[in-house]
Amino acid sequence: MSVWSRVFAVAYDPFTAAAERAGLGAERDRLLGSVRGRVLEIGAGTGRNVEHYPSEAEVTYTEPDPHMARRLRGRGVEVVEASADALPFPDASFDTVVATLVFCTVPDVGAALREVRRVLAPGGRLLFFEHVRAAPGSKLEAWQDRLERPWQAFAGGCHCNRDFVGALEAESFTLREVRREELRFLGPLLRPVAVGSAVA
Repeated sequence: MSVWSRVFAVAYDPFTAAAERAGLGAERDRLLGSVRGRVLEIGAGTGRNVEHYPSEAEVTYTEPDPHMARRLRGRGVEVVEASADALPFPDASFDTVVATLVFCTVPDVGAALREVRRVLAPGGRLLFFEHVRAAPGSKLEAWQDRLERPWQAFAGGCHCNRDFVGALEAESFTLREVRREELRFLGPLLRPVAVGSAVA
């Protein structure tokens, strides 16, 4: 891991604090407030979601970056250091998988979604809040493509121009209650988001 990975993990919470206050925290509440049973959060980062889960949810947290995982453990939770495309859990282990602002950094989105399908119990769902590719032909889409590589280097491997909803459809997930909008409290490249749920 590079020195920048360590710095990025330390800076992440202060860097995103304004967005959390402006509306990102409320989005987390809305997404996670009704989860129950066995929950797996992939790429949990520094643990921004921890306080937003209902007390009755049985949450397992995974995070592949050791610097992020260390900060996540500081929130008093146990962490499995595993990547989303190689989850060390048996088939059908969870009722819900949660992904918030994580699929932008996953090296192989298709492989990760296949792992999500594998660990979900029958009838289980994937809950997601992801920034996504802007509208086709828009100026923002062009800027996302233009700045994707420098942004990736700065932002811990984040790809700002991924079509996450298209990836779900390509892996035969059925979309539920998907909301698309631009959130002004996120950075310009990250404002288009898709929020919702999907079942395998």
